Amino acid sequence: MTSQWKKWVAIALAFTAIAAPATRASAQTPHAPIRLALIEGMSGPFADAGAAVERNIRFAIERVNARGGVTLPDGAHPLELVVLDSQGGVEQALVQLRAATDRHIPFVLQGNGSAVAAALVSAIDKQNAREPDNRTVFLNYSADDPALTGASCSFWHFRFDAHAGMRMNALADVIARDKSVKRVYLLNQDYSFGHDVSTLARAALAAKRPDVAVVGDEFHPIGRVKDFTPYIAKLRASGADAVVTGNWGNDLALLVKAAREQGFAGKFYTFYGNSLDAPAAIGEAGVGRVLAVADWHPNAGTAAPPAERLPHADASASDAYYAAFRARFPGAHDDYALLRIDVMIEMLADALTRAHSTDAVAVAKALEGAQYDNGFTQAKMRADDHQLIQPLYVIEMDKAGTAGVRFDNEGSGYGFRTVLALPPNKTQIASECKMKRP
Repeated sequence: MTSQWKKWVAIALAFTAIAAPATRASAQTPHAPIRLALIEGMSGPFADAGAAVERNIRFAIERVNARGGVTLPDGAHPLELVVLDSQGGVEQALVQLRAATDRHIPFVLQGNGSAVAAALVSAIDKQNAREPDNRTVFLNYSADDPALTGASCSFWHFRFDAHAGMRMNALADVIARDKSVKRVYLLNQDYSFGHDVSTLARAALAAKRPDVAVVGDEFHPIGRVKDFTPYIAKLRASGADAVVTGNWGNDLALLVKAAREQGFAGKFYTFYGNSLDAPAAIGEAGVGRVLAVADWHPNAGTAAPPAERLPHADASASDAYYAAFRARFPGAHDDYALLRIDVMIEMLADALTRAHSTDAVAVAKALEGAQYDNGFTQAKMRADDHQLIQPLYVIEMDKAGTAGVRFDNEGSGYGFRTVLALPPNKTQIASECKMKRP
């Protein structure tokens, strides 16, 4: 453990010690907990991704409860997580939604899979109209289909991740200045989000790099491909020097592993190249070649070059958050901190306090226009469409210890440096949302 890492762990432990009295006070409160239902694939092909989400939500909830929980008119209430396994599928997610509403849990959390999210939005719209005394608010931390805050927006749905169009614009800004990219292959999961990435990539490249040729545009079954070697063979045969992909979970890890094994030398412009398992799977072959787009990353406070540091951002706040997460989850495989989930839980806790209630309508209205600032990240929940407007970073993989890469991912020896940092006002896109309000 480096001396610098020891320093940040000490900060995290100091935070824990300060928060401990509040934790004890919260434990003594007689008031019932405010329950949050996590509907996620906790088994099946994306179980690791589900487990990572659960860790992040529990971490965020513990931080709120350490301060005494949420204050309502009758006193303090802790937050409590209820985990419901959707197995990553739409039908099982709807079954679990019914289980949550039967238990009168007012808040549902989900994100891994836009098709699942779309089904939940539709079902919650119907449920809330049918049972106004048992309404639910849906908090989405990673389902990125633009329609969820666009043409299919709902008063009951709030997205805390940047959608696919916002992410693609950030990636395209970097591709636009990388003149080595001449031929691009689009490879994505065969569902709504993957098709969105393909469409958005074509539009963004046409606008910002019309000289780039799209030499492949392919979709594969989500969560079912065990060997991506045939896809890599076609990719190499196309002469592509770069890949654009929105793949996530095992579909991303297996893809980049196959690329490494088959000797593909091009760049990967990804949405989730820094996600769970991916850096270790990519290894040395990813240095200088794998890029990702993120709302935050562990080295966000260490800008390289310095001009990429966001204005008014306190780097120590970013480092302290990451140190606290690693102190709570020190295992190498658990090293996947999602700041947007912390933002989501903090904004929900604040909305509950300001609404003085757990009533779905009151909390939803309190979330509209709500702002977040942890000293490093500033964000705002846009009232028009319930899309969080936040910073975005395009990051590039390199060896830990090189300029801008203090921390690696999952003990792999590889991490990411910032190559482009966009403040919130540079990431927002006009929405098509025409929201129906209760």
